[in-house]
Amino acid sequence: MVGTSERREQIIQHLRRTGSVQVNELASLHGVSTVTIRNDLAYLEKQGIAMRAYGGAIINDTPGSPAEPTVDEKSMRNTGVKHRIGQKAAEIIEPGHRIILDSGTTTLEIARCMREHHDVIAMTNGMNIGSALLEAEGVELLMTGGALRRQSLSFYGTQAEQSLQNYHFDILFLGVDAFDVERGVSTHNEDEARLNRQMCEVVDRIIVVTDASKFNHSGLHKIIDTQRIDTIITDDSIPAQRLQELRKMGINVLLVEA
Repeated sequence: MVGTSERREQIIQHLRRTGSVQVNELASLHGVSTVTIRNDLAYLEKQGIAMRAYGGAIINDTPGSPAEPTVDEKSMRNTGVKHRIGQKAAEIIEPGHRIILDSGTTTLEIARCMREHHDVIAMTNGMNIGSALLEAEGVELLMTGGALRRQSLSFYGTQAEQSLQNYHFDILFLGVDAFDVERGVSTHNEDEARLNRQMCEVVDRIIVVTDASKFNHSGLHKIIDTQRIDTIITDDSIPAQRLQELRKMGINVLLVEA
């Protein structure tokens, strides 16, 4: 049996060849326990080589950077653009609307722009988004509940998914980790992807809110096909070809200044 260092190097090579690995497969391949493999993947994640996903890991396209930045780290990226996207999205929300705000730093900006809104019902799985909506006295706040992912300050799990089943909403504002026009909207966390898919099933309109840096990327876990999206709010640095493709598909694309 090979040593720890050699095994981890072999896992890295596997990641580079295939882009993803599964815990059970690696345990069988290397003749070690799944606990040992999970420890290996945790080590590679700390090194910025891999990003943990349900049942395994995917390769980190930017080695040396954290596998998943915290909410605070995300909030410091493209802050001006996210605020302008939030403003544009908040303008869509009218009295009488029932909305879902997915967790994320861009959807947080929507919540911050809703202080003067009234006669709106908003559900969210984002703990920080719920806190922001406390300042919007005219907004009735619903929380999904569930288990808390501290990394993203978002609730997930069976309780969160079941909380959506007895409701119907007008609009979902969906934040994304990755957006590939051909492959659709995706994320690196399976639990969040499952909850997002449930959100999509209980709304009339799906509005994706994302800065243009998320385009031409894809995560391990797909949420929805691009064709299911009604509107995308992004910034004007989106690649021209992608903008043309989206509009040709009949998707309403609203642009803010980058």
